Amino acid sequence: MSDGLQPRMLYGDATRHGQPFAKDPSVIRFGERYLMYYSMCPSTDKSLPKGWAIGIAESQDLVRWKKAGDILPVQECERNGIVNGRVILLDGTLHLFYNTYGNFRFGSHTNARPTDALCHATSKDGIHFERDPTNPIWYPKDGWNNGRAIDVDVVEWGDRLIMYYATRDPSGKTQMLHAVAADRKSSFGRPDWKALCDGPVLKPELAWETTCIEAPSVLKRDGVLYLFYGGGYNNDPQQIGCAVSRDGIHFERIFRQPLIPNGEPGDWNASETGHPGVFEDRDGRTYLFVQGNNDKGRTWFLSCYEIGWREGHPFVIWDSTKFPMKRLPSVP
Repeated sequence: MSDGLQPRMLYGDATRHGQPFAKDPSVIRFGERYLMYYSMCPSTDKSLPKGWAIGIAESQDLVRWKKAGDILPVQECERNGIVNGRVILLDGTLHLFYNTYGNFRFGSHTNARPTDALCHATSKDGIHFERDPTNPIWYPKDGWNNGRAIDVDVVEWGDRLIMYYATRDPSGKTQMLHAVAADRKSSFGRPDWKALCDGPVLKPELAWETTCIEAPSVLKRDGVLYLFYGGGYNNDPQQIGCAVSRDGIHFERIFRQPLIPNGEPGDWNASETGHPGVFEDRDGRTYLFVQGNNDKGRTWFLSCYEIGWREGHPFVIWDSTKFPMKRLPSVP
C-alpha cells in the first residue's frame, strides 16, 4: 500500500466491474456545469451491450465529479464498443467525436471493414446523443498506414474543423498522428472530411516516446495550435508531450523531455501519466486532464494539472490553488 503524493482530483468509475476504471478524459463547460467524457471498460452486466463505452461525469468545481450518464454502443459499426469521446460546442450544439473499439487488426494495410474508425454524434443537453447516420465518418485508406483510426480530437481553425487522430504504420507496430478537415459549415458527415496531408503530422522520434504517439488534444491560443499528446503505449510508461503548429499540419516539439512524466514509486501515476485532454475555462485558466495508474493498468483514474503560460510555452503549475497535491488514501 502506498502513501505517496496524490492529487486532489482523482476520479475512477467503478460501475462497470467494481474496480475504479476511467480513461481518455475530455472536459467541456456547458451551461453552469462542467461535463467530462471518458472511456469505460466492458461491463460484467450481460444485459448491457458488450464492449467498451463512454461515461459522462459532471462537476461544479473541476475537482469533485459525479457520474451523470453513459453513452452505449448503438449503431452496427459500434457493436464491439466505443471510446475516446471528444466534445466541442458549435452554434449551440454539442458535437461528440469518438471511435469504435474492439475491431483492431494487426498486419498490413487493408481497406476491408470492419476496423476501428471515427464517428460523430450531436446533443443539445450533453447527455443524450443522436448518431450521425453516415458513421463511421473517417478511416484512412492510404498505404502509409494500416487503415485504423482512434483517439480523435477536433479544433476550429479558420473556416474549417480540423480532426486529429492516431493510426499505425502498415505493420501495426508504430502509432502516429494524422489530420483531416471539414468545412466549418458542413454537417461533419463522412463525405465532408478530406485529408490534409499524405503522411503523419507527428510520429515517435524521442526515446521516451518509444514507438507510439497517440491521444492528440489541441488548444488554439494566440494564433498557434498547441498539441498535447501521449508518448509511449499504455504503461510503457505513457507520458505527456507538447508540440506547436501555425498551419495545423507541421508540428514542432516544444520540449525534448515529457511535459508531465509518470510519477515516482508510490504515486498515483507511477505506471503512467497519459492520454491528455486540454481544457480552457471561461476565465482563461488552462487545465490538462490526464489518465494514470500505479498498478500497470488494473485500475485507471483521471486527474488534472493546471497549465500556466510563459513566453508562449506551457508549464505545469504544480502548486495550483485549485489542484494542490496532498496526501490522500492510497490508490487500491
